[in-house]
Amino acid sequence: MVARYVVSPRGGRRAHPDISSALRAAAARGRAALIEIAPGRYEETLTVRGEVRLVAAGGPGSVVVGRARGAALDAFGPVQVHGLVLAGREADVVGCHVGTLTLEHTEIRAHGGVAVHARPGTSVTLRDSVVLHGRTLFSGSAGLVERCRFTDAADNAIAVIDGARVSVRGSRIEGSRIHGVRVSDAHAEVLGCELTGTGNAALIADARARLTVADCAITGVQAEGIMFTEQSRGSVDTTRVTDAQHGIAAANGADPLVRGCVLTDCRDTGINVQSGARGRFEDCEVLNARNVSVFSTKGGAPEVHGCRVAGGNVGIGVTEGGRGRFTHTSVEDLPNAALRVLDEGAAVFAHLRVERCQAGLEVQGNGGTTAEVTDTVFRDFALAAVATGGRSRVTLKEVRADRGTLGFGVCEESQIRVVDSSVTAVSGCGAGALGSGRLFARNLTVTGSEALGVYATGSAYVDVAQSEFTECAVAGASFDGEAGGQLVDCAVNGSRGVALVGNGRVDAVRLRTSLRVLRHPEKPAGPAPQVVNIFNGPVFNGPTRNLQVAYDNTHVVQHQNTTDTETEGDGSRT
Repeated sequence: MVARYVVSPRGGRRAHPDISSALRAAAARGRAALIEIAPGRYEETLTVRGEVRLVAAGGPGSVVVGRARGAALDAFGPVQVHGLVLAGREADVVGCHVGTLTLEHTEIRAHGGVAVHARPGTSVTLRDSVVLHGRTLFSGSAGLVERCRFTDAADNAIAVIDGARVSVRGSRIEGSRIHGVRVSDAHAEVLGCELTGTGNAALIADARARLTVADCAITGVQAEGIMFTEQSRGSVDTTRVTDAQHGIAAANGADPLVRGCVLTDCRDTGINVQSGARGRFEDCEVLNARNVSVFSTKGGAPEVHGCRVAGGNVGIGVTEGGRGRFTHTSVEDLPNAALRVLDEGAAVFAHLRVERCQAGLEVQGNGGTTAEVTDTVFRDFALAAVATGGRSRVTLKEVRADRGTLGFGVCEESQIRVVDSSVTAVSGCGAGALGSGRLFARNLTVTGSEALGVYATGSAYVDVAQSEFTECAVAGASFDGEAGGQLVDCAVNGSRGVALVGNGRVDAVRLRTSLRVLRHPEKPAGPAPQVVNIFNGPVFNGPTRNLQVAYDNTHVVQHQNTTDTETEGDGSRT
């Protein structure tokens, strides 16, 4: 049987003048109590023991409890509060010390300090309530937060620490000075919530915490939308992050699972994995990231599968010892490189589609910088589908490059290995090696180049076999400078250009062609040839030798004597 008590400052039959006197009466009887409180402001600090229900008789917001300094309510037992406004300053405004506490349609105003404190071993429920300014702290306790609003917390809006287990559902968190929800060495789930305007990460899991996020919307935060760090784990599903510095980030050994999320208009990166973190990202979209859409650095090692990257700057970046595996992903409409691997980064790309980007894959760094690309299409690129530099190493297998300037290019001391790949409709060259770069190709097909099929210059080395070059406008193969190597069991087909322009240093073995082969003897050792720059003069598309230019003359007589050879190669140097 529940005993009923009435509180009214105006008095009345059996009415108590204040809440504390009603609580003392209820404690003396030792029974479950219902205390109905008339509208008004009560300058009290309530200590509630036993099974007590406090109700604002005039409806939510009609009763204000608290002093100018100190706490408003301390609960010891199964306590319920409905419709009150609890206000305090420089203390835990509401504290649950023992048992359970339920706050419904309640407003907590904490002008500094903690709004609600659930101490170890307790359980606190907030439902349809508002928390202003203060932090809601679950320390080694259980908690449920449903349909609540947390506004302008001076710290974290909700902190779940030291083994606590909390569920936050259908709530809104806005304007927190630090985090919206922080989970540290504890477990929390955040479901169907809105978070906006936080000064740091909207959601963060640290110190081996476990955080589950689903169906949330995060907007306008100053750092990460969601951050996993310090070996934390968890999952993020069907959540949208807009206008964050970084959409979802993992660091320091964290390993989240992220599925079906949309990360849009991030000011730096969409997905950011670093400092030994891992993480798997499935079926996500990263749209209009201002710097890098997907970024792995400093030992990060994400797996990205079935995702879409569109708009922004760089698509996928792996740098400074970062790693990553990226599969079944599309990268579209970027003004910079779709894929970039730098400075000891190591990346594996498989089953990718790259379209309408300034460049496809760029790899630059020392010998520890590597990329493997398999079953990938690069289409409509302005520069190169694949370009390497430094001493980096790249392997391409079943890669297709359509409509661009250069298919596969290698320079400096880097190397590319190409297997079972094709280049179509480029304006410059299908595959090229410059500097001291090394190009190894097996079963490479170049079709419809407006200039060259394969090209080498400088001191580059090429080893091309079982490959085919068709309808290349200038030459199927062209070698210049000190470039060396071999062309074995290859074919040059079509009706345009010549089959091969040699420099005397590349072996052509069993070359199949009906087009002309231009042979040039090996150049003797000696001083470097003179280089003449012609400004505001003619432009030559392709290698040019034995050229005479009459420049700034009023009368010119030109004689031309050309000897061409049509052949099926026999292994001689060309």
